[in-house]
Amino acid sequence: MTRLFTFRISLSCMCGRSVRKWNARAGAITAAALLASCAVGPDFVHPAPPDVGRYTQEPLQTRTSATDAPTGQSQRFVQGRDVALEWWRLFKSRTLNAVIERALNNNPNLQSAIATLRAANQAVYAQEGKFFPLVEANFNPTYNQTSAALAPVPSSGANIYALHTAQLQVSYTLDIWGLNRRTVETLRAQADMQRFQVEAAYLTLVSNIAVAAINEASLRAQIDATNQIIAINTKMLDVLRRQLDTGYANRNDVALQEAALAQATATLPPLRKALQQNRDLLAALAGSYPSEGPRETFKLTDLQLPTDLPVSLPSQLIEQRPDIRAAQEQLHAASAQIGVATANILPNFTITGNVGYMNTALAGLLAPQNLFWTIGGNATQTLFDAGTLFHELQEAKDNYNATAWGYRGVVIGAVQNVTDALRALQNDADALKAARDFERAAKISFDLAHQQMQTGNANVLILLTAQQTYLQSVNQVVQARAARLTDTAALYQALGGGWWNRTQPLPEKHLDVGTGDITPVSDKNKEEGLLRGLWPFN
Repeated sequence: MTRLFTFRISLSCMCGRSVRKWNARAGAITAAALLASCAVGPDFVHPAPPDVGRYTQEPLQTRTSATDAPTGQSQRFVQGRDVALEWWRLFKSRTLNAVIERALNNNPNLQSAIATLRAANQAVYAQEGKFFPLVEANFNPTYNQTSAALAPVPSSGANIYALHTAQLQVSYTLDIWGLNRRTVETLRAQADMQRFQVEAAYLTLVSNIAVAAINEASLRAQIDATNQIIAINTKMLDVLRRQLDTGYANRNDVALQEAALAQATATLPPLRKALQQNRDLLAALAGSYPSEGPRETFKLTDLQLPTDLPVSLPSQLIEQRPDIRAAQEQLHAASAQIGVATANILPNFTITGNVGYMNTALAGLLAPQNLFWTIGGNATQTLFDAGTLFHELQEAKDNYNATAWGYRGVVIGAVQNVTDALRALQNDADALKAARDFERAAKISFDLAHQQMQTGNANVLILLTAQQTYLQSVNQVVQARAARLTDTAALYQALGGGWWNRTQPLPEKHLDVGTGDITPVSDKNKEEGLLRGLWPFN
């Protein structure tokens, strides 16, 4: 609620007791104004949660399908289960845990976000200082000469004299309309927004590492399968060449098998390139150079599929997703800016005071007769600015409206992320089951064609078709297994990653650009943040 106060100030010449009465009356008016005043502009209201009860139009299935392939277990969706902070440990991979732990200590993007958070908190502290008077001390020694045509300035009558002035200056701007309170509110909301951007950077980092590790395991499995096909093709080519020598095969059959071998071999370089680049990505995410690449390697057999998956309600996402929380704080800051723009239109009241000593000699400067003081007040109201302040207020309101639409878009996108992950997991399970059935049938067909070719009872084209089909089926199984792991990680990321369960702050490092040395941030800074109540990880 906005309250407007009207002050009527009458100026008259007063002396003695009248001055004392006016000073008392003015002090009472000022105190009453300070006690009754409130910050102009709207008070921030937290947005309502999305009015939807589920993610999909149709009821969500409680389980996925299963198959006898590795990572082919059925996954169960558990409504209302909390998301674990270190959810990646559910993959049961020590190597993955080690890489993520190293990355949390050394990743430049995460450390940059944390340092930006510290800077944002300092901006809040600096603005909070304006709730108190500004006190400045000054000492000004001068050596002067006045013109003989003028009366001498000092009481001694000397035209040349030294003057020493020591004074204390105090100024205070009354926060009648809440200009400073709304400014602090804006900065605090921006600091909270940066806090959630830290959480978003943390979640993105661990999710990217998990996906990169799964991708590496998939690439290694595809390379292994391709090498097996190359070995089979090489062995088959040797058989055909022997049959050519004995007259049981013709040159065309040998040429077709040579082409099949070359084709299988040609699929290796792209897979190796992707694996090498993926290794470089893991090194960078862990805060290392490619030449210092990760010591760990990842295989699909080392990664287990989490079987019980949490599913939060859509209404819970606005508290769990760091991007939604950041957008909410951005909306809060935009709301407070309306109050700042409104307060700028209203009168500004300032009280200033100055007390000190002045003497022509430094000795005896602090004698009572050298004391001087002044107290003054100032009220400023803009009368004409060609509509500048009005349009700045309208700009703040329009920015708030734009931010509100942006917030709604973030919420819709978050719900979509979870929905997409749930649909992907259901279809990934079906895809793995189909790929596994395809692999079994292709393996039987390939084995029969291989046996018949060795005995000279099959056409080479039948064998080549069976080889290509089998290679395709093996790679489909590998990719389907990796997809289930990847989309499981995507679900945990879409649900917010469990950052709210953290009990210890993230490790903070300081980078010396000149030397490249990395050192932990001092505990003193952390304790200061905790005492101020703005440390985001308490």
